[in-house]
Amino acid sequence: MTDFSDSEIQDILKRYKSRREKDREKYQKIKDDEEFKIRNRAGAKAHYEKNKELRKQKYQENIEVQRAKNSFYYYKRNDRIEQFQKKYPERYEILKSIGYFNEKNPS
Repeated sequence: MTDFSDSEIQDILKRYKSRREKDREKYQKIKDDEEFKIRNRAGAKAHYEKNKELRKQKYQENIEVQRAKNSFYYYKRNDRIEQFQKKYPERYEILKSIGYFNEKNPS
């Protein structure tokens, strides 16, 4: 890895910031143009069509995890986490196995 001096780092950051501002200004100018909208929508649709099966497959793979999370949210909102653990031990184990319980979501 190459080490950069402080002046080189500042120069890189300045160029990055300048490029971002120019890109933002360019987008603000063309965002309401009908031709831009058509091209942008066509690209988004092509991406959707290309990845439709992948999205469906990912959903099917994670359906049990989502069910477990939704159940947990319901019981957590109603302050009945112990009841969740007793009623749905398999869902609780799924959440534990993926490392869902941490400081944010204590069980």
